[in-house]
Amino acid sequence: MFKLEPIKNMNEEERLKYMNLLLKSQLSSEKDDLANISNATGIIMACVDRLNWAGFYILRGKELVLGPFQGLPACNRIEIGKGVCGTAVKTKEVQLVPDVHLFPGHIACDQASNSELVIPIIKEDIVYGVLDLDSPEKERFTQLEKDYFIKFVDILNQYINWENI
Repeated sequence: MFKLEPIKNMNEEERLKYMNLLLKSQLSSEKDDLANISNATGIIMACVDRLNWAGFYILRGKELVLGPFQGLPACNRIEIGKGVCGTAVKTKEVQLVPDVHLFPGHIACDQASNSELVIPIIKEDIVYGVLDLDSPEKERFTQLEKDYFIKFVDILNQYINWENI
């Protein structure tokens, strides 16, 4: 059972640490990979404020396919190299975008999104997809959040067999 009451009085870094502890607790107590990445999106939405979308895109061949998420319905498929998510896969680099409207080739799945943080999911040098976070606020994401979400994906990689997703 998740206890979210403590986060009300936490600063940003404490919330992010708590988020990663919740994730580790969830992953260590459940063996189903799909259930775990579904709950991972819930953990994000509960612990991180000012988001309008959090979820996964899973790499299938030469495109990303929508996975578990929380938020409004999203684009079902994204080509590698297209938009922020496709760019993260192509470059194998985190994309922290302060204003998505200035990002070349941005794909507007939700018109309310103004900034985005995308973490590629890479395990043993194989790209399996991305964790995608959107906010209606410009310049919403911080370097601190980027660092903690890299750790978030690292924790996922310790438990998730992405080939089963």
